[in-house]
Amino acid sequence: MHRLAVWMQEVVVPMLGPPGLFIVAFLDSSFVSIPELNDLLVVGSATAHPSAAWLYVLMATLGSVAGCSLLWWLGGRGGEAVLSRRFGSERVERVRAAFRRWDVLALAVPALLPPPMPFKIFVLSAGVFGFSFRRFLLTLLLARGVRYSFWAAMGLLYGDQALALLLAADVWFAARAPLLLAVVGTALVLALALAALKRRTRESPGIGGLP
Repeated sequence: MHRLAVWMQEVVVPMLGPPGLFIVAFLDSSFVSIPELNDLLVVGSATAHPSAAWLYVLMATLGSVAGCSLLWWLGGRGGEAVLSRRFGSERVERVRAAFRRWDVLALAVPALLPPPMPFKIFVLSAGVFGFSFRRFLLTLLLARGVRYSFWAAMGLLYGDQALALLLAADVWFAARAPLLLAVVGTALVLALALAALKRRTRESPGIGGLP
């Protein structure tokens, strides 16, 4: 796997440019798991080609979404039995509970966060549990776009130092993953609750509107 990652990093992307990053992102999000490689390639590409940084972000985002869409389709065709055989029934039940409780956030948060946050189980589960493809697509486009845009910006601002920052951030996150996930989840739920409350307040008739 290490050799494959090195080959993609040193041959595929330099030779093909942005389309090469699309291929790497597609493979990573579908059949092959190479943690952090997309982030590293986005940082390195933005540093080496500042004027084309947006294009590398776009290709990484579209490639990742395309690979995830394939897993969503396979999840919908393979059913829950296949999902349980691959990940275990206990993990599948936890993911089901996450979708019931957090809805779109159960997919958006793993798409935003780096390893060791699991991701593919949520993508497959979205297909198995009947998560609509339109919502699936919009969620991943936004989440992956934000993630890769952030690391491209780091590459533009800090150059090669951004690579060290990325690796340090992954180590720091891995040591604090449960706490950070709880904080992020709580913050997102509170934000959604406040937005829903404001919406209901605007839609509710005031006293003057009573018959």
